[in-house]
Amino acid sequence: MKLDPAKTALVFPGQGSQSVGMGRELAEQLPVASGLFQEADSILGIRLSALMWEGPEGALNETVNTQPALFVHSLAAYRAFSSAYPDWSPAALAGHSLGELSALAAGGALSFEDGLRLVRRRGELMKRAGETRPGAMAAILNLDIPTLDQICKSASTLDEVVQVANDNCPGQVVISGAKPAIERALVLAKEAGARRAIPLAVSIAAHSDLMRTIQDDWDAAVAESRIGDSDASIVGNVSAHAMREAADLQQDIRLQMQSRVRWTETIQKLAAEGISTFVEVGSGTVLLGLIRRIEPTATTYPLGTPADLAALS
Repeated sequence: MKLDPAKTALVFPGQGSQSVGMGRELAEQLPVASGLFQEADSILGIRLSALMWEGPEGALNETVNTQPALFVHSLAAYRAFSSAYPDWSPAALAGHSLGELSALAAGGALSFEDGLRLVRRRGELMKRAGETRPGAMAAILNLDIPTLDQICKSASTLDEVVQVANDNCPGQVVISGAKPAIERALVLAKEAGARRAIPLAVSIAAHSDLMRTIQDDWDAAVAESRIGDSDASIVGNVSAHAMREAADLQQDIRLQMQSRVRWTETIQKLAAEGISTFVEVGSGTVLLGLIRRIEPTATTYPLGTPADLAALS
């Protein structure tokens, strides 16, 4: 086994990491994973697994499907790993945006069924927010957070707000909010020396003030989901602090809807506590790329396929 549990954190991806075929090899080769996909289909009452494995891509990329698909793949990979190494426990867990819910389920703070239902509800609510108050997001390269915070402040008005949504890694930040404010911020970012300032092809302004319309419904969904204490330390998106107690986990998940994903600070926090190895559990390797830019000396491994699992032995 390559992983030292005292120095290893498991991290869970968010939207943008999905792809047609995700999780199929796990289900075909490992019964523990296959059973979880079947359970997910039964819980949701749809053939989510078929959509994940066969597409169409457009349907998979709809947020109401993307979010549960990523959650199920992450938990299937985690179950496969836990089945192979039942006595192994990570030093910490973390997830990017949606991935924080996957981290809660992996940490035992949330059952698979409650977590899947909550994730599906999250996707439904965010879709509704994007339809009732459409917004925009943009990626900004090569500007630091203090500069972007000031740009967002200058570009915002009382009715049109833009803010930093994802602090992904140094030099790669996503802003989110009202489209006119985004357009003003893009001009200011270019004037400030951004290497690139690119609008994203979305209408859902995630992690922004535009999510306020669904906040009450999201709070109610979180309250109904029976979130408990975690078996492992989880570094939250909003606080960038390690948490185990149910009340802290619930608060971070609630606030996440309108708040910045502090991924750079999350990885820095874990590294400062002695974590030197990161395993991305689920689809893709987006987070591993960000982690290498935050902590260049970190050792990283993917865990989304049977081959990934075998490579850790």
